[in-house]
Amino acid sequence: MGKSQVGEDATAEAEAGGKGTAGCDGVVLFTCIGRRVSLLRCFQAAAGDLGLRVSFCGTDTSKLSPALQVCDEALLVGPTTQADYVGQLLSIVRRYAVSLLVPTVDLDLRLLAEHRPRFEALGCRVLVSNPEVIDVCQDKRRTFGFLKKNGFGSPTTMSVRAALAADLRGELKWPCFLKRWDGYAGLDNAVVRDRRELRFFARRIPNAICQEFIEGVEYTCDVYIDSGLCVRCVVPRRRLEVRSGEVSKSCVVKNPQIMDQAKRLVELLGAGPGVVTLQLFVTENGEIKFTEVNPRFGGGVPLSIRAGADFPRWILQELTGRPPQIEFDGFTDGLVMLRYDAEVWLQDSELRGTKIDA
Repeated sequence: MGKSQVGEDATAEAEAGGKGTAGCDGVVLFTCIGRRVSLLRCFQAAAGDLGLRVSFCGTDTSKLSPALQVCDEALLVGPTTQADYVGQLLSIVRRYAVSLLVPTVDLDLRLLAEHRPRFEALGCRVLVSNPEVIDVCQDKRRTFGFLKKNGFGSPTTMSVRAALAADLRGELKWPCFLKRWDGYAGLDNAVVRDRRELRFFARRIPNAICQEFIEGVEYTCDVYIDSGLCVRCVVPRRRLEVRSGEVSKSCVVKNPQIMDQAKRLVELLGAGPGVVTLQLFVTENGEIKFTEVNPRFGGGVPLSIRAGADFPRWILQELTGRPPQIEFDGFTDGLVMLRYDAEVWLQDSELRGTKIDA
């Protein structure tokens, strides 16, 4: 773990060309890094395997972020809703000569997509899709429209009012699934079994939409898109157990049908570069029903990386001008991940976090 600290008066040093980059092959910045210790360590391991000297920086709003304490530079910024959030990130890019920015959650994706040219003008690549792709992914109504238009299976999606009207006509099949059209991380999801429950939960879930309830085996797909926006690898992971919206037990399943459909979906969407995470069900009769498209790393991605789809390695190779050799299905089938909580141990006096101003 790096121990270097930066004072808040480092502006002059920043103007002199960035801090701590001499002899460095690159500086990678993770935003909203939170609990992503495993992902960070995968990047650190990939850099070591490639013989690269890479400095890893992370941002969060609090020093109590576990992953922040494992970064080489621990940087404190305001919430993504704060007016100068992008300005703070740009200040970090200038100060540390950041060459790659990696978002880890949904909260700042739209901002990063919108302001990507400002980062690129400073020599910093951003692993984010364009704003139109982000909008399709983050508005579940538009996600359903895209999937339907392009012939992909997906649960029928409608407004709560339309669902209530369909029920009066006897056209609504129970149970149904309620969620926010702008939701993330499984927040405010509910299964409703009759009209009374539908009305009850619709009053409590903001921006609620109603979806057909899909029964089947649930999968996540990690899709790697290179800097030329070509889909290079798709890893399906069967979700065996989920905790707080994030997979805790999972198994790699090399299913060619899922892989081909996921590849086609991401290509039509025009997502990338980086990793896009798809959620889907395979029904009892073998139909594939896509439910979510998240244009970022998923929480269970360490399983795909361990199985041989070494996304961090490929990303760092591209960053340093070494085109990676990637086999589309070159990963281990049947690998199981059983996750558990781990700890980062520090004295309170050792908690790191440099406050960044825009």
